[in-house]
Amino acid sequence: MEDPVQPPPAPWEGLPSWLLTQTADHARRLVGEGFSSVDARGYHYRLLATLERSGPASQADLGRRSGIHLSDMVAAINELAEHDLVRRAPDPTDRRRNIISLTAAGRRQLRRLERRLAQTQDELLAPLSPEQRQRLTELLSMLLDHHDRRTGADEPRR
Repeated sequence: MEDPVQPPPAPWEGLPSWLLTQTADHARRLVGEGFSSVDARGYHYRLLATLERSGPASQADLGRRSGIHLSDMVAAINELAEHDLVRRAPDPTDRRRNIISLTAAGRRQLRRLERRLAQTQDELLAPLSPEQRQRLTELLSMLLDHHDRRTGADEPRR
């Protein structure tokens, strides 16, 4: 049986914007599945990593540092606190605020998430050599930096 003749690609299929969008969809799915396999979400990773890097902080500061919108912070912190991955305590200088800190269990979970995220990156970038992966990261960073500067992006990324 003959292979049917493949039609030429649609005009949009070679556009960088379309290619980026399609790749981002795959990345989002793979990362989501990877984190879900260890009972976590992307917000969990970002919060735990931010706490490890920057230390204890208020919810508002954590939102700014992690790029998570304040409206999503409370639910994510509640989920982490339920599993003893973070500790919430009143701010001694302002009792109206809570200070969030990383627990030992949170550090262990962060290591699990980092391992899973590394596996996901390998899966997403499988056809690329290490040099191509590095170059792709550099180019994407350049694009993002350019557009963040042009738009004055100070809104957290989701």
